[in-house]
Formats: sequence, C-alpha cells, structure tokens
Amino acid sequence: MSSIGLDAQIEQRKLVLEKIKTGLIERLNLYQEVKQIDDDTPLFGSGLKLDSVDATEVIVLLDETLNIRIKEGDDPSYMRSINTLASFVIEKQAEQAAEAEATDAEASSTGSN
Repeated sequence: MSSIGLDAQIEQRKLVLEKIKTGLIERLNLYQEVKQIDDDTPLFGSGLKLDSVDATEVIVLLDETLNIRIKEGDDPSYMRSINTLASFVIEKQAEQAAEAEATDAEASSTGSN
C-alpha cells in the first residue's frame, strides 16, 4: 500500500472520528469536548454511559450526519466504542462507494448500446 493511500485512510478516519464525537456531544448533550473523548472510549457501561435511548440517537446521527443507514442484519457490535463505530462507518462508506461505481458502470454500459 502506498503512503499516499495510507495517509488518505488516516485522514478519513480522523474526520470520521471527529464527526462522530462532535455528533455525540451535540445530540446527547454530553458535557465534554472532542479532545476529551478517547477513540477507544466505550459507548455504554463505564465509558460514555449511553443507554438504549441514546443508541437510537446514535443510529439517527449516523443516518443524518454520515448518510449511513443501519440494516436489520448489521452486527450491533459496531456500537462498542468510538473506534468500532468509526470502523463501521468507514466500511459502510466503502460499500456505498462500490455500489455507486457499479451503478455508474452499469448505466454507462447500458447507455452506450
């Protein structure tokens, strides 16, 4: 993997982590700043102490802020920590990009006939 690709992935992850932290602070009225929330902070239990109502807000945050729709079959372990949530978002963004490329390629091949 090239260092340019790695640098882009690192920057993407930083942006996603910041969006998640900012969104959680704003939506859930957390009395913390982005820099005070460690990337490995658990969302529930001893971490941010979120509950099931907050989990619903996290799902809405993902949809409205990051355009990530949760599907019924998605493994809920993505909600363990800030980092697992970020990994889930990045994975979903990659899936969406691949689907968009496939749709574009299909439209191009259909349109050229």
